[in-house]
Amino acid sequence: MRLLPILRRPGLLLVPLLALLAHPASAQTPAAVPDAACPPLLRHTLPRLQDEKPVNLCQHAGKVVLVVNTASYCGYTGQYKGLEALHSQYGPQGLVVLGFPSNDFGQQEPGDGQAIADFCGNTFGVKFPMFAKSSVAPGHGRSLNPLFVALAQKSGSAPKWNFHKYLVSRDGRQVIAHASAVDPKDPVFLKDLEKLLKTK
Repeated sequence: MRLLPILRRPGLLLVPLLALLAHPASAQTPAAVPDAACPPLLRHTLPRLQDEKPVNLCQHAGKVVLVVNTASYCGYTGQYKGLEALHSQYGPQGLVVLGFPSNDFGQQEPGDGQAIADFCGNTFGVKFPMFAKSSVAPGHGRSLNPLFVALAQKSGSAPKWNFHKYLVSRDGRQVIAHASAVDPKDPVFLKDLEKLLKTK
């Protein structure tokens, strides 16, 4: 066979061949999180706020997820500052904050996606992921955000106002709900958050 003489010629075929064997194409391309590794609670693809580009929540598998329904003109809107502080402080430990604007309560989120994005960024410097406006609680005549349906079923607590908070454990098996009035800096809330972050 003529293969061996070719392989002996330096730089011709041997190096690319060895590189291919050491780094197959499948290893070079980041693989999507398989369903088995993604908690059922996160198996949703939802449009992000800025451009409604679909986002697969499975990319957050293995993290502690804080889900909050938000509004721009609510007495609790100042909590954006505390949520962004959590995102910054605890992000390196595995926390991700996800914001979901909703006009369900008091019509306190009337704007479109661009108006909401501008408000969050310019007023509170929000950098955590925000999603397109949706309905998060039954009884408002609109189709419900499927993530909030699952969270309410898992925790036994549906949002009754803006800034209802759900803490989801890394494996998605535990959901802790906190009412709108519970500030992100509240010691009780922080205790739950830090407990979930310590659980691998």
